[in-house]
Order: sequence, then C-alpha cells, then structure tokens
Amino acid sequence: MAITRWDPFRDVLALQNRMNSLFQEYSRNQSEGDALTTASFVPPVDIYEDEHKIALKLEVPGLKESDLDIQLENNVLTIKGERKFEKEEKEENFHRIERRYGSFFRSFTIPNTVNPESVKASYDAGVLRVELEKRAEAKPKQIKVEIGANKPIEAVKKEVKPAA
Repeated sequence: MAITRWDPFRDVLALQNRMNSLFQEYSRNQSEGDALTTASFVPPVDIYEDEHKIALKLEVPGLKESDLDIQLENNVLTIKGERKFEKEEKEENFHRIERRYGSFFRSFTIPNTVNPESVKASYDAGVLRVELEKRAEAKPKQIKVEIGANKPIEAVKKEVKPAA
C-alpha cells in the first residue's frame, strides 16, 4: 500500500476555484443572457503591470484568431471567443471529454492611465496576449532633488545648527 501525503489546502483550493467559476458564470449569465449557459468556459488570465504598460495573457488553446473578438470601450476591455466541438465523420466512442467547449466572455475595467489608441494583441501557441500602453503623463518621472540651491553638501551641513 502506497503512503500518500495529505494536503488539506489542495481540497480548499479546488473548492475556491470552483466557487470562483460559478460566480463568474452567474455574473456572465446576468449580463449576457442565457445563451452562454449551455456550454461555456472561463479561460485563465494573468495580468501584470510595469511603468510602461498593462499586459494580459489568456490561455485559449485550440482557437483560431478569427474566433476571438477584442474590444475596448468606455474603459472596459472585453474579450470574447468560442471553442467549437468539431465532430469527425467517423463515429468515435469517447471515454472521456474533459476539455471545455463553447463561448467565453471576459471583461476587465481598465484605468484611465491607459492610452486606448495603443492597444496591441497577439496570439501564439494558444496564448492570447493583450498589451495596453500607458499614457505619457501616467508614466513615472524621475525628479532630481537639489540641496541648498546648488551649494556643496558640506556647506549646507555647516549652516544647519543643532537644536539647543
């Protein structure tokens, strides 16, 4: 008999992921109607930000570029797509179908610091990458601090008198 290490958090994380997908599915159904409830899935997304851009990476393997629809309107980035289940002509006896098929809909609120004219999207190896460049005024600026109106630091130290 093999000894298996018990990890109590594995079950909690699985429950949390399922609850998140249920809430996302419910909110999507409320906003999009019941057309998406038949067979929908939620692709996982990574979002990160640096001083120049905000980037999103969605895992959507098996989709063609023509199956994706990306829109940015009123500071809301919307990504829609559909993975179709294509039956082959010959009859196959499936033992298990675990991949999710159907439509998906993801929307993200984008901050005002993003330039809507500079959105770029690319699709490679099943990963959709969307880059949103920030406006020039939103990028951090380095400000040089001058001490004592261009006096040498030693002169500034001499002028400061200790408190009595």
